[in-house]
Amino acid sequence: MLLAIPDVLDAAGVARVRAVIDGAEWVDGNVTSGHQSALAKHNEQLPEGSAAAKQAGAIVLEALGRSPLFFAAALPLKVFPPLFNRYGEGQAFGTHIDNAIRIQRGTEFRIRSDLSMTVFLEDPAAYEGGELVVEDHFGVQRVKLPAGHAVLYASSSLHHVTPVTRGMRVASFFWLQSMVRDDGARRILFDLDRSVQRLTGELGGADRSVIELTGVYHNLLRHWADA
Repeated sequence: MLLAIPDVLDAAGVARVRAVIDGAEWVDGNVTSGHQSALAKHNEQLPEGSAAAKQAGAIVLEALGRSPLFFAAALPLKVFPPLFNRYGEGQAFGTHIDNAIRIQRGTEFRIRSDLSMTVFLEDPAAYEGGELVVEDHFGVQRVKLPAGHAVLYASSSLHHVTPVTRGMRVASFFWLQSMVRDDGARRILFDLDRSVQRLTGELGGADRSVIELTGVYHNLLRHWADA
């Protein structure tokens, strides 16, 4: 599943994040790369665990907590602390698959990466190139969203970032471990949840069909979830 999530950060939220990260110290993006990724990755990144990354990451996580669409799609159990990268002219990230296990440096915190997320932090008119290209059973999707919007997709997907040819692409990126490991099961639950919400609006929460369908959703979640 690939899902665009609009307005994770509003304009003020984007400005707050950029005020923190723009003046911070950036390093070679390969500080968090695995062996395969290091061969293809050419960008800059805020150091993991730096004060700027923690402060800006807290803003992103707070915003995610206010997004019902994010929660319905991801069913998050653990979220890796948000990281931040930027691509200048000529920089790109070749085709790769994210590591299955992500470990936070200097801690015992680790997650299974079920889902990957990118929150765009630059106006798409301000740079050329820099598209996130995701390949999966649904085909090839090219993603370049307005600042504050995010995209959620399976970490098992092949993906790459096309070369930036003008300006600077700035984003937050991180991984999630879902309560539901299987991507197909998460999609079923997401579609069912959206149907329940639509019917609740049309029929009211006390309608017996809505109540029964809600029960089906929670029983499927109970069957599939690790929580």
